[in-house]
Amino acid sequence: MHILTGSGIGRACALLFAKEGAAGVMVADLAVDAANDVVAECKAVATNSQFQAEAIQVDITQEDSVRRLMGRMIDVFKRMDYCVNCAGIGVQKAVDIAGMSLAEFQRFLDVNTVGMFLVTREASITMRAQEPQAVSQSSPGRGTTRGAIVNLGSGSSMIATPGVLPYTASKHAALGLSKNSALDNASHGIRVNCVCPSWTDTPMVREAMSGVEGLSKFIETAVPIGRIAMPEEVADAVIFLCSPRSSYVTGCGFLVDGGTTLTALR
Repeated sequence: MHILTGSGIGRACALLFAKEGAAGVMVADLAVDAANDVVAECKAVATNSQFQAEAIQVDITQEDSVRRLMGRMIDVFKRMDYCVNCAGIGVQKAVDIAGMSLAEFQRFLDVNTVGMFLVTREASITMRAQEPQAVSQSSPGRGTTRGAIVNLGSGSSMIATPGVLPYTASKHAALGLSKNSALDNASHGIRVNCVCPSWTDTPMVREAMSGVEGLSKFIETAVPIGRIAMPEEVADAVIFLCSPRSSYVTGCGFLVDGGTTLTALR
């Protein structure tokens, strides 16, 4: 069973889990209508005859809200095998550090850092309480697992881009949080990884492209592969990091960036 959010990369992940035979998906979002829409889409493409899906509202910046989400997950599905933690906010207007307000900086930390911490912490607690299962019946050497957590970082977890300081800081934190969480959870049979996509065709990126002057042109020249990513391409990486095929991968910052960080570091 899985927890995701209701738009962009989260939606793509939910649909891919359903298509790949998941037994169930819980879609959590601040906008519960969006989550309900994704649930309907998942049911339409699910390949598991026993598939279940449910939508729930969550504010990831609030402890009680995140705890209610985890409790509902267990009530409905009895266990949580994967948690895909991809709620976040992006920059709508470029601002230099000298003009950055504390309130704006704090807003990014509250959602992208504190929110990710709360979901990762509560998922860790929930997974530690459940019985381990074999990673793979056909490959017993892979051992047992209590679950896998995948956090959504960014290419900005690795590098910096002018004018987006609070986003860069929060996404660097996402990678560090994932690495330490992986260490803390390793002995409990829980893997934690961080997928780091660059520009992806999501509502958040489209909003940034319309609000940050010159961003569209910058993206064109910054991505060596010549285009921004489809959400489905990021979802592929997420599913890999949840699957038995990544059973020896934890604490990883998995770049899905079309080579963007190669040119930024050149």
